[in-house]
This record gives sequence, C-alpha cells and structure tokens, in this order.
Amino acid sequence: MATVAQPRPRTRSTVAARRRPALRHLGPNWYAAVMGTAIIANAGAGLPFHIPGLPVVWALSLAMLAVLLVARAGHWLHHRDQARAHLLDPAVAPFYGCLSMAFLAVGIGSLSVGADVIGEAAAVPLAWVLYGAGTLIGLVAAVAVPYLMVVRHDVAPGSASPVWLLPVVAPMVSATLGPLLVPHLPGGQAREAMLLGSYAMFGMSLLATLVILPVVFSRLIHRGALPLFLTPTLFLVLGPLGQSTTAVNKLADVAGGSIGATYAHGMAAFAVLYGVPVMGFALMWLALAVAMAVRAARRGMGFAMTWWAFTFPVGTCVTGAEGLARHTGLHAFDWLAVALYALLVAAWLVAGFHTVRGLVDGRLLAAPGKK
Repeated sequence: MATVAQPRPRTRSTVAARRRPALRHLGPNWYAAVMGTAIIANAGAGLPFHIPGLPVVWALSLAMLAVLLVARAGHWLHHRDQARAHLLDPAVAPFYGCLSMAFLAVGIGSLSVGADVIGEAAAVPLAWVLYGAGTLIGLVAAVAVPYLMVVRHDVAPGSASPVWLLPVVAPMVSATLGPLLVPHLPGGQAREAMLLGSYAMFGMSLLATLVILPVVFSRLIHRGALPLFLTPTLFLVLGPLGQSTTAVNKLADVAGGSIGATYAHGMAAFAVLYGVPVMGFALMWLALAVAMAVRAARRGMGFAMTWWAFTFPVGTCVTGAEGLARHTGLHAFDWLAVALYALLVAAWLVAGFHTVRGLVDGRLLAAPGKK
C-alpha cells in the first residue's frame, strides 16, 4: 500500500527566510562600513594639507547610509525573527551602537566637507537631522544593550569582548558633533546647553568605558588571545580613546563664545591635559593591537566584517591628534595625524575591497554555516 507523505508545515521562520533571502543575515555590524568610510573624509579635512576628493568620499558614506537603512528596514520587515535573535545575541546586540555612530559620523562630515557637495544651506539642516537621530539612538543603545546583557543575554564567563564598547562609545561621537553645531545656535542659553550637554555625554561614555575596558583586558590576560576572526575588534578600544580626545578639543574650540571665560579657559587646558596622556595610551594600545593582528594573520585570519574595526577607531586617533596639534601648536601631532591617516586609508582600501568582493560573490550575506 502506498503511503502519501504529508507536506511539512511551514513555520513562520521558514517563510520569512524565503523573503528577501539576501537580507536575512544583514546584521547591524554593517553600519561599521559607513563609519569607516565617513571617517576618511572627517579625518582628512583636519590634516595640515589639502586632500582632494574628500567631499566625494563623504557623499559615498551618505549614500551607503541611505542604502543600508533601507536594507535594514527590509531585514526587520521580512526577517523579524532573525532581527529579534540578533537583539538577544550578546555577540551581535552591541553593534546597534554602530547605527548611532553611522548617523553621527556622516553628520560630522556634512559640516566639515559636505557643504562642498550640497551647499551649506542643506548641509547644516542635514547635520541637525543626523545629530538628532544618532544621539537618540545612541542614548537608547547605551542603556538598552547593557540592560539586555544583564537580564536577557546568556553571557558566558570569560567572554568579554571589545565589541561591548560599541553602544557606550556612541554618546562620545555625539559629544564631538555637538560642538560643531554650537555656532549654528543663538547665543546664550542654547549654546551653553549644547556645550554642557555634550560634556555630559562625554562623561557618560568615558565612565562606561572605564568600567568595561578592565573586564576586556582581564579576559585577554586570563583566557588568552581572541578567536582569529575577532582579533580586529581589539582596535575598537582605540575608539573611546581617540574619540574622547577629539571631543574635548572640539568642545574647547567653541567654549569661548558659549560659556564664561573662566570655564572656557579651563576647558582649553583640560583638552590638552586630558588628551595628551590618553593619546599616549592609545598609541600603546595600537602597538598591542597591531602585534595581535599580525599574529592572527600568520595563523590564517580570513576576512570578516570585523576588519572594519581597523578603520573608524584609527580615524578617531587621527582627529584626536589633529585637535592636540591645534591646541598645543606642536608639529609632532600634525605628523602623528598624517602617519595614522595613512594607516587609516590603507585599512579602508583593504576592508572596502574585500567587502565589495564578498558582496559580489555572495559570501558576506550567506548564512554563517555556508560561508
């Protein structure tokens, strides 16, 4: 007697997987590519010599952000089960900080080089929109992601990662864009509120970093090197270091017309007294991270989207060095910025090439087990 096989019932996740399959594994980590591209324009604008083509790079970062926002919206629409799984994954959820920083990095570029592309009349409103969206998302992520890690995520002992820094660093980028918007506010209360609000976000991010960084270093000491594909994330530690140095220097730039002279002079002094030691530590960590990356490369580290960690964090050190050059007058900081920018551009070219190739052959958007 013949037996008729009953068709398997299609689950909701199975149906979702067949809709826009290329979007199913498009995670929030892809926003790192926008950040890494935008910082090329932002950092290049502050170098002691002119670099042609920076407005084009900024325009590229803006286009990438627009395309990625649409793609991620499609991910949430057609693959909501996977999107929720990302939120509940302690290895993926911190990357929601990249969404905030992508908005903010493009916003910084809209004021520094974007006016050459779209005009100042359009660049300033665009910067305000990107600042508002990026700051709101960053403040939510800075609280929501640690909350999820405490109450919902299953975090294994000894699994601390530099990725944990991503959501708490986002407000530091807001503290950098905020000062650039101060001159576009009316004098008095509005400017002072923006200045001190940016300082509050600087402090929030800095203190959160000081809580997380010892845990990350302890994991490295007691558990050894990170897995090969995660080794580039060691460069993420440079993010809060370089970005905080950039922020205090940008804040000092606009303090004079925004707050009393006593505080303005104090902020200018703090920019140097804070920035120089932190830049020293950043260079030490950069040497350590490079050594670990070379070690991983020798052991067969292949390309992954984590390679974008080689870009934005290094770029923040470039902008930090540029700020110190302005406030100290030391040419040594100019040359440091130039050297770090060369490293940044090289990393961006390599990461960009492999990303485009991975998109063309489909590997980067394949399921994790099929790459």
